[in-house]
Amino acid sequence: MNLNNVKLIFVREMRDQLRDRRTLFLIAVLPLLLYPILGMSFFQLSQFLRHHAAQVMVVGEEQLQGNDWLPELIQEEQFSLALFANADERSSLELVGISGAASTEEMANRDSQPDGLLEQDPLESAREALGSGKVEVVLYFPPGFTERLLSVRQSLLDRAGYGEPTEAIELPTPQIFFNSANEKSRIAQLRVERVLRNWRTDVMKTNLRDSNVPLNAARPFELQPQDVAEPSQRHAAVWSKILPFILFVWALTGAFYPAVDLCAGEKERGTLETLLVSPAQRREIVWGKLLTVMSFSVMTALLNLASMGFTANFVLTQFKDISGMGGGEALSLPPLSAIAWLPVALIPISALFSALCLACAAFARSTKEGQYYLMPLLLVIMPLMMLPLSPGVELNLGNSLIPVTGVVLLLRSVIEGQYWQALPYVVPVVGVTLICCLLAIRWAEEQFNSESVLFRESERLDLGRWLVHLVRDRAETPSFAQGVLCVVAILVIQFFVKLAMSAAAAGGIDYAFFRQAIFISQVVCIAFPTIVLTLLFTRSPWKTLLLDRLPTLQMLFAAALLAVFIRPLGMEFATAVQYLYPPSAEMMLQLEAMTSAIDLVPNWWTLLLLMAVLPAICEELAFRGFVLSGLRHIGHKWWAIGFSAIAFGIVHPILQQQISAAAVGVALGYLAIQTGKLLPCIVFHAIYNGLGLAVGNLAGQMADSSEESKLRWFFSENGITIFQPWAIGVSVVGAGLVLWWLHRLPYRRTKEEELQEVREQQFVGA
Repeated sequence: MNLNNVKLIFVREMRDQLRDRRTLFLIAVLPLLLYPILGMSFFQLSQFLRHHAAQVMVVGEEQLQGNDWLPELIQEEQFSLALFANADERSSLELVGISGAASTEEMANRDSQPDGLLEQDPLESAREALGSGKVEVVLYFPPGFTERLLSVRQSLLDRAGYGEPTEAIELPTPQIFFNSANEKSRIAQLRVERVLRNWRTDVMKTNLRDSNVPLNAARPFELQPQDVAEPSQRHAAVWSKILPFILFVWALTGAFYPAVDLCAGEKERGTLETLLVSPAQRREIVWGKLLTVMSFSVMTALLNLASMGFTANFVLTQFKDISGMGGGEALSLPPLSAIAWLPVALIPISALFSALCLACAAFARSTKEGQYYLMPLLLVIMPLMMLPLSPGVELNLGNSLIPVTGVVLLLRSVIEGQYWQALPYVVPVVGVTLICCLLAIRWAEEQFNSESVLFRESERLDLGRWLVHLVRDRAETPSFAQGVLCVVAILVIQFFVKLAMSAAAAGGIDYAFFRQAIFISQVVCIAFPTIVLTLLFTRSPWKTLLLDRLPTLQMLFAAALLAVFIRPLGMEFATAVQYLYPPSAEMMLQLEAMTSAIDLVPNWWTLLLLMAVLPAICEELAFRGFVLSGLRHIGHKWWAIGFSAIAFGIVHPILQQQISAAAVGVALGYLAIQTGKLLPCIVFHAIYNGLGLAVGNLAGQMADSSEESKLRWFFSENGITIFQPWAIGVSVVGAGLVLWWLHRLPYRRTKEEELQEVREQQFVGA
């Protein structure tokens, strides 16, 4: 690769982008205006936050008057100041329309009067005011409240030795009416409830004091939480969740629009052809454009970060002046030593986002179509950026291996000052990020090496003609899009079947239900849509499903040996996955229910048929047959193997199973491509599953002391690995020898793979 050509293309693209006023506005002007405008809006809205007071109506308050022993709840038409922490908190509640309720005798007399002579009940009036929005909360003391409260007091005095103990008395219960559909009413209800709890505490203290009972008898100890975090640490914990998220969102936004203009925009302007016929290779063109997009991504993110920090210095100090915002100290920015790590992490993330955006933009026919691809990118990347915001998600080895998520978690730890805790995970986070960057850049290069992608013709969608085209102009094997469609169809059917079976499983799992569930999940969810799509979209179903030729005995024997050797490695890998991502309690219950259902199977052959043979046939027809045949139109066998393995893992219900199945799917995909037959894959899959059942049965027998001595030579007892080291070593050597034999088989390339090889030799020089 000629770096001078990359430099020339980079300078050319940067110059063209800087001449675009829309790009300059997005990169430089918008960040300078956005956050100051948001800050001014905050100042305007803070006026409403400062001066809002909830309206509370009290019904039956007159019952509390005239009782000297009862602590005051209301003073001067407001709740007593002693029930609040400060005067500002008291001002958040305003009592309006305090009215009395009728006594018990008056209520009885009213019940005997005609309806026309009755006046409206005060409680009904208060509830109407609550429903109309005139008040946020109604506090109601029912008739006889004070009498019951006095009875409780008298009962306590009697038990203290002043008289005979009385019988248990019904406790008085004031009622708080509020509107849960109204946010102001919900907040006011919490405030009133806190006031009543404080008042109840004062009443309890008065009763205990008058009965000569020490107050410590009712409250033997006090809770005094001590927050050992410094204010700067608390503030850093807040910013550690905000800054990486905002920075990466703007990095994606800053990369997307220049990428669309550099690819789809050049198609519309007609300048892409001139660039492609230049002496620069396709890889050099990709790297020049990639550096341009990456530069705008970094500048956009940094300018937004600087503008947000500058505005925050003026805005955050206003938090302490706002009543009800929950604190008296202003939120401060983290130290510069922590913020300095953000640009460091921004470089690889911008490279990843830029490569993804460039590949998507190269596929677009026009600028308008390219803008539509931002939503799919957001749907993929946003969950990875939002996962670290979830409670309980911390930086560990398992989470550090998740793309983007690991970088966000690492930044959180660094911003919070936890440098030593973050240090062990720097290598896995950096490694995963670099691998993702290289794969994304490679994908972008593949897009530019494909003439069918760069010069796709614009066409209007006619649904009728498109359906006719799918059936009339069928190829021998499915296309890439049809392979993806098969995976989507399987996932959709699984979703609805799972909903239906979850309701049926609520009554318990027996053998009949277990057998029916396995049949539906394999035949109905996987095999049926695969066969239907094969008949609809292909002219050669047998070739699509790799059943057009019979395999040799050597191929079947090699597949069986490969399954035997890989099974121990697969179980060790599954153990490592469970260590990285421990199953939840709910998942463990599901696994226990599945184990109990397996124990109900009447004989070993039935279990082998349900758990090994049937999944081997159905899943191989789908993923190594239809799906892999469609994905091979990409032009690279390893891309096809990888994507089919990921699809094979996704259809499994549990995360740990998905990762393990995807790893096994790579071996199955390689076996299918090298042999060109499906039967070896079915043999491998059936033996692999059958060995899993057998090993699980043997491991269970180790609980018996008589069997333990016989199996100790094969199974490990260190609690870290399942098998003895010699068994793992034999598996590695044996699997390597079988894979080497498969590699020597004559490989039949597809037309797309042959064309791709010619392109790489011509444009890339590979």
